[in-house]
Amino acid sequence: MATTEKTWSPGSWRGLPALHQPDWPDPAAVEAAVGRLREMPPLVFAGEARQLRESLAEVAAGRAFLLQAGDCAESFHDFSAISIREKLKIILQMAAVLTYGSMLPVVKLGRIAGQFVKPRSSPTELVDGVELPTFRGHMVHGDEPTPEARAFDPARMLQGYHQSASTLNLLRAFTKGGFADLTKVHLWNQEFVASSPEGRRYEAIAAEIERALRFMAACGIDLAAERSLHEVDVWTSHEGLLLDYEEGLTRRDSLTGDWYDCSAHMLWIGERTRDPAGAHVGFFSGVHNPIGVKLGPAATPADVMALCESLNPGRVPGRLTLIARMGAGRVEELLPPLLRAAARGEHPVVWVCDPMHANAFRTPRGYKTRRFEDILAEIQGFFAACLSEGAWPGGVHLEFTGEHVTECLGGSEEVLEDHLDRNYATLCDPRLNARQSLDLAFRVAELMRGADERTTPAP
Repeated sequence: MATTEKTWSPGSWRGLPALHQPDWPDPAAVEAAVGRLREMPPLVFAGEARQLRESLAEVAAGRAFLLQAGDCAESFHDFSAISIREKLKIILQMAAVLTYGSMLPVVKLGRIAGQFVKPRSSPTELVDGVELPTFRGHMVHGDEPTPEARAFDPARMLQGYHQSASTLNLLRAFTKGGFADLTKVHLWNQEFVASSPEGRRYEAIAAEIERALRFMAACGIDLAAERSLHEVDVWTSHEGLLLDYEEGLTRRDSLTGDWYDCSAHMLWIGERTRDPAGAHVGFFSGVHNPIGVKLGPAATPADVMALCESLNPGRVPGRLTLIARMGAGRVEELLPPLLRAAARGEHPVVWVCDPMHANAFRTPRGYKTRRFEDILAEIQGFFAACLSEGAWPGGVHLEFTGEHVTECLGGSEEVLEDHLDRNYATLCDPRLNARQSLDLAFRVAELMRGADERTTPAP
């Protein structure tokens, strides 16, 4: 790492190799946009990031589980209270299933309020014979296939900030204003899910939860006084890819004097930008948020050690989450050496499975998709690998939507290849729909029960 804590500043990444950054055509416009971001109020607060870190420390210790989920890429077009509410419903439903099935607390972390930028494998693409910049997300340019729309525009960072602020305001209203009240667990079931096998199974759990609450009330417990029954914490996260944006929203905490990236509670570094000598690791080594790093099939034990030492040299529990994205057929082979490396270094890592990104493929008709069975298989392999090394399988990282999309194949009410064109709506990668997400939650809850039985000491 090129900087130390004493020499680090929000702009010190600019002296390091920075991959997957837009080639802005007008440096003065970039400077103006970043300068405006510096003047804006923070989107989240340092104290909130510290609360999330404490919750993730419980995950690292095997006493909780992380559900990190949300859209592949948020859209400037599809932005409404309804779409935000439907995503929140899925998170609340999945968390209820996981908690009820495992009897463990679930940390709820959305890919939301900032997930507007994506790295791409190629800088350009051909659309109707015209070569255009590949779509990188609405905070960089438009998705329409025209040269004008695909021009890089730094002013879009300000639009991303304002949409993130609105999303956060609504999330806080929903999660603290009664919508997330556990006594309303039935209300989280969407209409198109309720009639499915997953929806009926969820309704049975909701009835059991309500029965348990009535029993507690009958025993004289004052449920109205139990805040945890009526409010929940749903934290925000996104890939910290666009460093101009992240720099503009970095603030020094008035209580501790530490730097925090106030664009989200947690940021993660992608597989393509995790070089320990690169700008992304250099930038996030200096902020005190919880940080995640994606690890693909090429990751080595030396990579893990270098990332741990760069991003969490003080070995603070909850600071660093490593997110494995190996592929369904490779995770049991490739993950154990990485688990052993972190254990040898005594690094308190939160280990999480991203079963989405290494299992994508294109159909003969050109649709990018994933199979539900592959997603589940990678999670199963992740649990097996962690348990074989005595590590806690701490969470899952998913791409989903609350809409009734047909983007991923399979599930209990199977989506077939012929169904993909019915509602294929993603801006970038295929997402699980609500039924598939709930189905997956039940499967993961079963894995969590088995893992807890194997890692809980005998009385």
